[in-house]
Amino acid sequence: MTREPPQTEEGWYALHDLRRIDWDAWREASARDQERALVDGIDFLEYYEGVEDAEEGQTAVYTVQGHKADLMVVHLRPTMADIDAAERQFEQTEFARYTDRATSYVSVTEASGYTDKAKEYFDGEVDDDSGLAKYIRSRLHPDIPDDEFVCFYPMSKRRDPEQNWYDMPFDERAEHIERHGDIGRGYGGKVSQMIAGSIGFDDWEWGITLWADDMTDVKDLLTEMRFDPSTSKFAEFGSFYVGRRFRPGDLPAVMAGERVPTGEGEAAATGGERVAHASAGTSSPTGDGDRPTAATARTAGDAGDTGGAHPGSAGEGDHPHAGDAASDDGGSAAESAGDDGSTDSGSASGGPPMGGDGEFAEVDDLGQRLGSLGVREAEDYDAGDYGLLFHSEADAEDLAEEVEGLRSNFDHYDRHVLTSVRAQGGQAAVVSVWTAKEAAETAAGFLGDLPGIGEQYGGHLGEGGGAADADATDESAAGDAGGDADEEESIREELSDLDIYAGKPHGEDVYALVLYSETDPVELAAEVGGLREHFVRYDSHVKTAVYRDAPAETVAVVSLWKTRDAADTASEHLADLPGVVGRPEHEDGFGTMGMFYTVKPEHREEFVETFGEVGGLLAEMDGHRETTLLANREDENDMFIASQWDAREDAMEFFRSDAFAETVEWGRDVLADRPRHVFLA
Repeated sequence: MTREPPQTEEGWYALHDLRRIDWDAWREASARDQERALVDGIDFLEYYEGVEDAEEGQTAVYTVQGHKADLMVVHLRPTMADIDAAERQFEQTEFARYTDRATSYVSVTEASGYTDKAKEYFDGEVDDDSGLAKYIRSRLHPDIPDDEFVCFYPMSKRRDPEQNWYDMPFDERAEHIERHGDIGRGYGGKVSQMIAGSIGFDDWEWGITLWADDMTDVKDLLTEMRFDPSTSKFAEFGSFYVGRRFRPGDLPAVMAGERVPTGEGEAAATGGERVAHASAGTSSPTGDGDRPTAATARTAGDAGDTGGAHPGSAGEGDHPHAGDAASDDGGSAAESAGDDGSTDSGSASGGPPMGGDGEFAEVDDLGQRLGSLGVREAEDYDAGDYGLLFHSEADAEDLAEEVEGLRSNFDHYDRHVLTSVRAQGGQAAVVSVWTAKEAAETAAGFLGDLPGIGEQYGGHLGEGGGAADADATDESAAGDAGGDADEEESIREELSDLDIYAGKPHGEDVYALVLYSETDPVELAAEVGGLREHFVRYDSHVKTAVYRDAPAETVAVVSLWKTRDAADTASEHLADLPGVVGRPEHEDGFGTMGMFYTVKPEHREEFVETFGEVGGLLAEMDGHRETTLLANREDENDMFIASQWDAREDAMEFFRSDAFAETVEWGRDVLADRPRHVFLA
């Protein structure tokens, strides 16, 4: 008796990684530690679902029902080295600290056959573009379908003295396979499968993975097959694991015990308190450095001609759902493969950005530049982070929409700190901060593709790099409008010594937002009035109004708030105002300061004349660019002065001058209140 094994062909290597959550450790973890773990977990899962670690493959993550495990990650990759790296890289994540491995299974996708047609394929007698060839390739490089449920189990063929599969002649085994396959074909379009061989890989001979949108279809299929002799006499099974697929961004909801999917798509920061945007990174080494530092939607790679296989299709071999459905020309196999209910892999996303060149000029004073935009060390980022500052001439509203799309992706990655649009002198600027320079360099490729991008700067922030020069002298530290909280206090103290009041009475901080618009002042005022009705409900709101200069060439919306957080929130609404633009001829420099004056009505004309004289003095000062006087269109005695300087020290030199001291002294008689010098948030 000839014991002839079937011919086989192998494809991708498979790892089913099943994890238990250490719920006690999770509950005891601080909110900050949970946040870092969740963001790092999302980072890992999206990176692998995006197949950015290898030339091709598939990855999916599932919850697991019952006591045997909580999560299952399924990896398919071209090499064992890829699988090995995926397994170890997960252990490097913060999220892995809260998991224990329940079990795992290693195998390789395979196709085998008993029919004459299948033998022709393995003997190389079938054209590569035939239906049978394409179908078998889809078995070797399968798409993981988007079906809701998964069922995984290992199995072997029995080797008892009276029931030994391997002692049976080839033709008898082929008859069993064909009959078994007839059952499987009845579930085409309902159940998809992946057969992976594991002889020499793991404790069983095959790993079987089934997918369906209705688990009762899986139950019905397996029940019917249990009564077939190929199963009832010759099959032995290991443990069964049943799960539901979820997107990586829903990991916070999974850990919070909420229903998934959440329906919120890229949900790295869903649930508010569950996951804040990550502000500090964790080490996640890969074979070539780091896991991605920013996300971009990318289609998962595959070998072409991919797709799931329905049970009982062509090319199957010694396993519970084997069969050969190939017709004489191989066409029916390919057609039946299309009935498996599997979907395209384009839904997978993640991985590092692959944008433009990302070229920018590296500067030593980026911390100062960001400070002038209200982005401050210790409050917004940590010393040692790396920042980017990209100026844009684009419409601020349009730019904000573009940046929001990038930020929602960036926020999934542990090295991202913040990305936002800020206003300086009416011009928009994009600020992006990362915990590592290489991450910022990658993100710069995308930021550089934003509309209207002009000057681009990058640099280390705080103690980690050149921005530490901000502390070189006491005066420099005092003049930094946007360093850390101590520097901000220093500049207020220096201005106070010069009889300049910065902030509201009783020591309350005032933060200002200034946006410039091309819209007709009357129309703009109507829009702002609607916002103001909403703003006044909040105790942190001070004032929101429309200002314009005498010729009405410059129209600005000014909004004052007691806290920067409130100002940041308000900016999201203000950015939606019509006609928001950047001011022309603006260049990088010391951020615009708003100096607000309430003039006594009888002195208004005198104040305007004096401003003209001071303006002439400013024009002669080194580092001065422009100064504009604007008045509140609802109260002409409420004045706003906007100044632009080359550098912080240029502005401070003016504040120290005798001319300014004389102006301040004169102002005591003409102003109804002491002016407020506000650094724009």
